[in-house]
Amino acid sequence: MVPARRVYLLLVLGIAIAPILCFFLSIPASIAVILLFDILVLGLMIVDGLRSRTLRVEIQRELPPRLSIGRDNPVLLTVKSPKSQAVIQIRDYYPAEFGVSATTLQTTVASNSTQELTYTVNPTQRGQFPWGNIQVRQLGRWGFAWDDWQIPQSLPVKVYPDLLGLRSLSIKLTLQSSGSIRKVRQMGIGTEFAELRNYRTGDDLRFIDWKATARRVGAYSNTPPLVRVLEPEQEQTLLILLDRGRLMTAKVQGLQRFDWGMNATLSLALAGLHRGDRVGVGVFDRQMHTWIAPERGQSHLSQLIDRLTPIQPVLLESDYLGAVTSVVQRQTRRALVVVITDLVDVTASTELLAALSKLAPRYLPFCVTLRDPQVDRLAHTFTENVTETYGRAVALDLLAQRQVAFAQLKQKGVLVLDAPANQITDQLVERYLQLKARNQL
Repeated sequence: MVPARRVYLLLVLGIAIAPILCFFLSIPASIAVILLFDILVLGLMIVDGLRSRTLRVEIQRELPPRLSIGRDNPVLLTVKSPKSQAVIQIRDYYPAEFGVSATTLQTTVASNSTQELTYTVNPTQRGQFPWGNIQVRQLGRWGFAWDDWQIPQSLPVKVYPDLLGLRSLSIKLTLQSSGSIRKVRQMGIGTEFAELRNYRTGDDLRFIDWKATARRVGAYSNTPPLVRVLEPEQEQTLLILLDRGRLMTAKVQGLQRFDWGMNATLSLALAGLHRGDRVGVGVFDRQMHTWIAPERGQSHLSQLIDRLTPIQPVLLESDYLGAVTSVVQRQTRRALVVVITDLVDVTASTELLAALSKLAPRYLPFCVTLRDPQVDRLAHTFTENVTETYGRAVALDLLAQRQVAFAQLKQKGVLVLDAPANQITDQLVERYLQLKARNQL
């Protein structure tokens, strides 16, 4: 039981009127009146608090089955007031590691009605966390006391990679495949036959199917030639190597760089599986920590999520050459090999350059680096003092060294994508879809 604001106001009022009573009554009589007044207020508070216990609301919590890291995950609280109107305050004991949109919820529920309250939690770490009980305060009908109690609803919750982003991407890819979003087929790009259509102005004459045209002309006169439309081969191999070494432990926009990389890995895997590719994933540091062999089919995505979710980055230097050697030993056929990591400078990228050069031309190497947007902001912000100028100079030097390293990678036939860590997923998926459309693999 917790005193309400009305109790404190009445007690302060009793102290304020004490001097006035002294003008009309003796001091002992004034003290007695004030004591009786205070006892009355406290008695009403106790009675009001005890009565409210028989009118307690019922609350149920509903959580998503899997929480997504770095996302606002909705939490639904259903409040039912069985007997009378209830003024309540709710504090849910979510894990301390989570960000939250509202620490305390307050509402008024009408009698014999149900109300739904929603707030969001934003986890910044993957793993399993304990979720505690629900703390409730309900104001008595007289407004003198809050009935304070807990509803036992503790349970463990698991935080996964960005599953909400995967769901949105899956819908987008499905719409593209079904034709709800216009699918563009380019003439002369691809190896698999898609369809025959009438010749249009600007089509390459090399792709006219003269035999099909002759058969058609035999039946119909004055008909345009038929053109063969090709599309990229679907059943290819996509291998994703995710670095979990020292560089991936740094935090970017509230999440570790490794978590941004894992979100990008799963999104790219989803895109590959949607396009019919065989997708495999390797996570490495000094050695190949986890290897998931390439498979196709949407069921493979669940295996990837379950296997990758428990993995955390470590403070170890990554062995790029060892990771690439492991891929070469396991994958003999040509494949698109995507390495998700980060660069510091030209010197530190020497081993990465040597490793990716080993893949070309037998494989198609693709280096993806996760840039810190804070460095971009420092490099492009005008400075007014010496300290900020030094910081900007360092940021500009880091960006310049990255560009030199990327130029060296491109000279060796390595595809490169460098983007802010919080934007890497969309850009990587889009780049992969472009590679498929152009049949570069």
